[in-house]
Amino acid sequence: MQYIAESELILNSRGAIYHLNLLPEELGDIVITVGDPERVKEVSKYFDSIEHSQQHREFVTHTGRLGNKRISVVSTGIGTDNIDIAMNELDALVNIDFHARTVKPQLTSLQIIRIGTAGSLREDIPVDSRVASTHGLGIDNLLHFYRYENNEEENQLIQSFITQTQLHNRAALPYINGASVALIKHFVEGFHHGITVTCPGFYGPQGRILRLGLSDPAFIERLCSFSFGTHRICNFEMETAGIYGMGKLLGHHCLSLSAIVANRISKNFSKDATAAVDQLIKKTLETVSAF
Repeated sequence: MQYIAESELILNSRGAIYHLNLLPEELGDIVITVGDPERVKEVSKYFDSIEHSQQHREFVTHTGRLGNKRISVVSTGIGTDNIDIAMNELDALVNIDFHARTVKPQLTSLQIIRIGTAGSLREDIPVDSRVASTHGLGIDNLLHFYRYENNEEENQLIQSFITQTQLHNRAALPYINGASVALIKHFVEGFHHGITVTCPGFYGPQGRILRLGLSDPAFIERLCSFSFGTHRICNFEMETAGIYGMGKLLGHHCLSLSAIVANRISKNFSKDATAAVDQLIKKTLETVSAF
């Protein structure tokens, strides 16, 4: 097996992976990711017990028990650049021998569920509702740094997306990957299903105007009108496509769940986003505990 150099797999003074500051035994079989470090405790407060608690920079992890399930909740911070770090290091914790610095001969697949917030791009998906993302469509550039292949439907979907949205290479070269069928089948009742677009920023890339003008003012409108067969875009945020793409490449089961806190069509924002997220957390943990 090929040896992984110290400059590539970085371990800290206690032998933990650098950014997440975790040892392999400190990670659960099921991983819930949240963007906000403060949200970690809002998830773990529902655990029956907490075994490990670690923090380094924006990466906070609580690992504990919920019934007979061992679960870790990990904060990733915002954006697919952080997802690149989190997904590679989560995978390393289960699939790389830290002492030998080699990939293990027997690979492990994690179940990774994102609990986040998002903005709706549909009138019929109001604030305080929930979306389970069938696909993550990235207009960031993360996955283009890795070797990957799409299936025929995904290739057709991307080409249709580029044509309908008139997205050009100056802005982005989009990519797409689907959710884990094994996970999303558990999140049907009470969830809208559709494509989630992952943006490389919160303001201009999501069509917000404060003091700066937009290079493509009609882009959000074209996202809203996009359709391909039964597929439609439901929402956008900043992590899902990275999680789905990295998860597929690394062999993990991934699902992104979003509490809708803003509706960009009706231009309104949730009166109690904290409550909407809490309801999503409880629904997710209730469903996971029944797997």
